[in-house]
Order: sequence, then C-alpha cells, then structure tokens
Amino acid sequence: MECGTVVEPGVFRIETRDMPESAPDGWALVDIKAVGICGTDYHILEGKHPFLNYPRVIGHELSGRVAETTGTWSQGQLVVVNPYLSCNACRACRRGKPNCCSNIEVLGVHRDGGLCARIAVPQENLYPATGLTDLQAAMVEFLAIGAHAVRRAALSGEDRVLVTGAGPIGIGTALFARLSGAEVHLLDVSRTRLNQATEKFGFKDTHLVGNDILSAPLQDGFDVIFDATGNAQAIEAGFSLLAHGSRYVLVSVVKETICFSDPEFHKRETQIIGSRNATGEDFEAVMSAIRASRIDTDALCTLTVRFEDLQSRINDLAKDREALIKAIVTF
Repeated sequence: MECGTVVEPGVFRIETRDMPESAPDGWALVDIKAVGICGTDYHILEGKHPFLNYPRVIGHELSGRVAETTGTWSQGQLVVVNPYLSCNACRACRRGKPNCCSNIEVLGVHRDGGLCARIAVPQENLYPATGLTDLQAAMVEFLAIGAHAVRRAALSGEDRVLVTGAGPIGIGTALFARLSGAEVHLLDVSRTRLNQATEKFGFKDTHLVGNDILSAPLQDGFDVIFDATGNAQAIEAGFSLLAHGSRYVLVSVVKETICFSDPEFHKRETQIIGSRNATGEDFEAVMSAIRASRIDTDALCTLTVRFEDLQSRINDLAKDREALIKAIVTF
C-alpha cells in the first residue's frame, strides 16, 4: 500500500509498504477514509517537532472503517481513531490519564501514522462515529485537543477567556470555551485569521497583536488564557494579560524554555495548567457537539485533497497556512 511519509525535514514522499492483513489480539484493522493535516504534520515536515525520528508516516487525525468484524466492531463500521497509544501500566494510566502516559506513542509522531490505506489500532482506541460523515470523523481529534483544554480549565459562565493563536487548535478551543458560556476573546498576529474567526464562527471580540488589549473594559485582564500559538515569546507575553486569580492553560508545545516573573506570577496567584492530547471523554464530547450541530464542521474544513495529489501539494499547504483551518486528505 502507499503511505504518506516525511523522509527527512522538507521531503515528503508517497512510499510503498506492505498492507497489514492481520492485527494482534485486542487490535483491529481500519481502512482509512479521511485524514486531517494539522500543525504537527507541518512541523514534522519542517523539522520543528521535538519528539520525532525520521522517516515517519504521518497522519493522526483519522477516520476509517473497520476492515473485518472483530470483538464488538463490525466490518464497515465508521470509527474515529484515538491516536494516543498508552501503556495502561504507568502511574498516569492507572489514574485515568492515558493522554499523558509516561510511555505514550502517538500515531504519526512516535510511530507510523495513518496517512495510508490501512492501519492496525488497539480496539480501545476506536470510537463509533455514528451519525458523522467520513470528513467529520477526521476532525474529531483536533477538536478534542481544544475540548480537553477547556475541560482542564474548568470554565464557567463568569470567566473572561482569551485564546491566543487563532489557528485550528485555537479556533477549536475557542468554540468549546464559548459552549461553556464564557466570554471569549481571540488574539493573533494575523488580521486574516481574526476576520475568519468572526466571519465563519461569529467571534466578535478579536484583538490584533500590537494593539493595547488591556484598555477599558479589559484592564483587569483575563480569568483564563489558552495559548495555542506554539511560540515561546507569545507564551511569555501572555503572563502580563492574566487577571488576579487566573489560570494559564498551555495547549501548544514549544522546544524553548519558558521564563516568567515570579513576583508577578505569585501576586496573581496564577495557576499554570499543561494540556496534552485528549481522552475518550473529550472525543465523545466533540462527537456529541457535532451531532447536535453545535460545531460547524463545514466552516472548519477549508479544503479536501486527494491522497494521490498530496505529494505535489503538501509543501504549498505548509507554506501558506494563514487562512487554512483544516485540510483533509481523502482516500
């Protein structure tokens, strides 16, 4: 079968590998139908990901159909793949936190992913995508990242929220923050992305980096800030925007060391919360929101690309992402 592989930084090729014909006990074969391409994949292509060895078959935002009846799964059943393979033995796993398993292997990052015709996956990492389309099912994972971050923050309708970074993860986070009833603002360096957030999703409170965001009536700062920039300087700048008694949720991952003023941090009694991946609870919450039409997946899907065309297009997609929310590869 053909697999979308980043051979080395800057080099993407469709390579041929053996098609899996059987799965280990407790696993299932899934025929892939759609794959979302996300910032992680672009970072792998650009050589910017901190947890990766090359070559790597990318792809972790996966929808597919069960290849053969096994366990409780029926042949042809549409499923969402949870790409976070946990050990089920470490302390985090034993405490119900497989998303931050000590020995985690993420499809498309630590081990080869699903940008291919078929993949073997632990059955416990599959969720029935009843009522969803192939494309919608491929968008569940990236939305679950934001849903998990919002759940970690324990938002209420009294919170004033700032999401920094209006890319795909930031938009997903903002959508679920709004569903919690919070007042949601977005901050970005791109007027194009902010305009898109307003036009496609109805976010009115948007702020361009460089303007004074803490002018009245926001001079007291934000109760919760979610960083989705993937930029160390942006993360550090966010500390000055926090209200007293606030929470700072770091959704993005950066290679650099983050520095902040301890007196400023302490006087605000700020909580810093890391948010990594998502759990089954978050996947289910996203699917429920899509089924209830509380999330507009048509607005999220910027374009679709046929798998056979991806090799000629992926570098252009990586270079021009300002207005790109989600590109989905179809098989």
